[in-house]
Amino acid sequence: MKTKFAFHATAFACSAALGVSSTAQAQSSVTLYGSLDAGLGYVSNLHGAKAYIAEQGTLQADRFGFQGVEDIGAGRTVLFRLESGFVTTTGASASSSTFFNRQAYVGLADPVFGTMTLGRQTDWNFEWLGSLSTGQLLGDFSAFHPGNLDGLGSTLPVQLSNTVKWKSANYHGLSLGAMYGFAGAAASNTNGRTISFGANYTNGPVKLVAVYSEYRDRLLPLSTGLGLTSFEGQTIAPGATFNAKQVRDMGIGGSYRFERVTVHALATDVRIESAGGVEHFRSVDGGANLRLTPAEEVSAGAWTATLAGHRWTQFTVANVYSLSKTTQLYADLMFETAGGGAVANTIGIGAASGGRQTVFLSGIHHLF
Repeated sequence: MKTKFAFHATAFACSAALGVSSTAQAQSSVTLYGSLDAGLGYVSNLHGAKAYIAEQGTLQADRFGFQGVEDIGAGRTVLFRLESGFVTTTGASASSSTFFNRQAYVGLADPVFGTMTLGRQTDWNFEWLGSLSTGQLLGDFSAFHPGNLDGLGSTLPVQLSNTVKWKSANYHGLSLGAMYGFAGAAASNTNGRTISFGANYTNGPVKLVAVYSEYRDRLLPLSTGLGLTSFEGQTIAPGATFNAKQVRDMGIGGSYRFERVTVHALATDVRIESAGGVEHFRSVDGGANLRLTPAEEVSAGAWTATLAGHRWTQFTVANVYSLSKTTQLYADLMFETAGGGAVANTIGIGAASGGRQTVFLSGIHHLF
């Protein structure tokens, strides 16, 4: 449930104060919303040892924000969003340098020409293709692909500063999108320009998505996210990021909803170019969700990803039980393997000392 603060300002009242009569009326609303998620977990191999952990942001990212809409007539609206990520288990901000680190934008919406927004936003890989991934459909952040290199999960480098984003009106189920990000943006893992395009077709039980994004001078978490110590002839220090000259990220996916079962699949190809050459991070992802009762859903999904001769494969089963419309209990089991000299490195958990890692996470999630 979202808490709403409504603000009503009538043009008639303003005109009366000026001695001018008018019958026009404008309305606006601001909504405060958020998500808190925390629980406990077990890791079979975390840097070479078993570990019991406190975890957060598994089912949905911890965040709070404000979104507003003003009706300016003729079906047109002014809209904005300010959203900040935080860590429920510690109370800390998700970013030490950026308060509204997840989203901060303002724009206009028109029923014919679509919606144009400006500010800090996400690209179409996250917004549209991510909704078809095992990580998002199973409600498990740790089920996204290694290092989130294809940008399907809600973590850096997804958020982009200094962007202009356009989304078309809905044409019989088809929506188109485009985004441009300016170079030199602060609080972004992309220092050069960004372009992103997407197409989303949703009609009844069918959903199909295609996206393409291109980034210049992009920092990739190849050490912390994939456990790599070198890439394209360059040594990567522990915890350091890899500066790619150009990254091209494309993907396609789809889902089909039966009466109680939803099946989904997608594929991505991330082309990473640097002075040392070109490599491709490729992934294939699929799974199914089964609605047992109106309150309970069980799901299973798997993906495999490759980069520079390394391979990571993960299988996940999840159970979500809704205590209400806004509160859920969840339990997830993941098993990841790595080959070609790579180490298992479940996203959001940390690297194993070898090629196998089992993770169990359980917790409670609440929306407001």
